[in-house]
Amino acid sequence: MVRRRVPLVTLALLACGLAAGGLWWWAVLRLLLLPGETGPVEGAVAAGGWGLSLLPVHVAASSGRRLPGPVARGVTRASRRRRWGGGSGPS
Repeated sequence: MVRRRVPLVTLALLACGLAAGGLWWWAVLRLLLLPGETGPVEGAVAAGGWGLSLLPVHVAASSGRRLPGPVARGVTRASRRRRWGGGSGPS
């Protein structure tokens, strides 16, 4: 079995993510179970976490180069590749 060392930065980011997720769940459950005893902090944490969950859907890197015209809308035109020199290339 090969053991790989995980960088300390990765572990720190994972711990921060788990802590933020736990804080969000705490706020949501507190809002649901004790609605009369919650304050604006719990509401802000719950709303902010929900808003962040929508962010990756709308702010995602494109997978390729954006082309204007019909190609950008999903319609493509086939083009023949011309061979100069008369011979066939490697298949």
